[in-house]
Amino acid sequence: MGKGGGCVPSKKKISKSTSQNAPPVPAGEPDSTTNDAVSATEPSRDSLPANTQNLKLFIIFYSMYGHVESLARRMKKGVEAVDGVDAVLYRVPETLPEEVLVQMRAPVKDDSIPDIPSPAELADADGFLFGFPTRYGCMAAQMKAFFDSTGQLWREQKLAGKPAGFFVSTGTQGGGQETTAWTAITQLAHHGMLFVPIGYTFGAGMFKMDSIRGGSPYGAGVFAGDGTREASDTELALAEHQGKYMAAVVKKLVQG
Repeated sequence: MGKGGGCVPSKKKISKSTSQNAPPVPAGEPDSTTNDAVSATEPSRDSLPANTQNLKLFIIFYSMYGHVESLARRMKKGVEAVDGVDAVLYRVPETLPEEVLVQMRAPVKDDSIPDIPSPAELADADGFLFGFPTRYGCMAAQMKAFFDSTGQLWREQKLAGKPAGFFVSTGTQGGGQETTAWTAITQLAHHGMLFVPIGYTFGAGMFKMDSIRGGSPYGAGVFAGDGTREASDTELALAEHQGKYMAAVVKKLVQG
């Protein structure tokens, strides 16, 4: 972030004739000529240093049955626990026709979370959390289609240096909690983005074996089972932790 600097007064000399004819300025009163010069160069609110505005962390996800969405909503809470960082929730566009979704018994999506208007929106974010279910150990086609549409951003390297993390959903314990995130890193690499895993920063919660829990050092996760299982308290807590952790990383990277 750049440091806000004051404006340098104009060095233009006042002509001799002007200075000789100008009336004297009474003591204790401002010179109107100087005042005009200063006000003309005074920065507007729009030109204030960027660090006076909150940073933006986009949480962008695809969720067919709501499992990834539940993590995304909880992540937003974690992000906004960090002062100076705002979370914005977006879906990626659906690629399946409505009749197929009906046959798959996919619930109607909550329209309070909008589809991201276009890939160009990504350039406005300071960091990202991408969430998606697995498809044979890789991200779902809907999320891949979205990444495939970011070609212009790649050509201009608009996302280079921006941090990003992942969170996932799988049907079973061996269904790709780690490989789904791991194989997605290639998307970040080609954009020059920085992958931010959570490691074991969740502390003791990462080591508990007394209940089924999704998530890994790569990021938060949930087990969907046959689709009826909902995220557990521990899985949601891990998602909230990732949001808070990621927001702190974004803030440190951007503000130094």
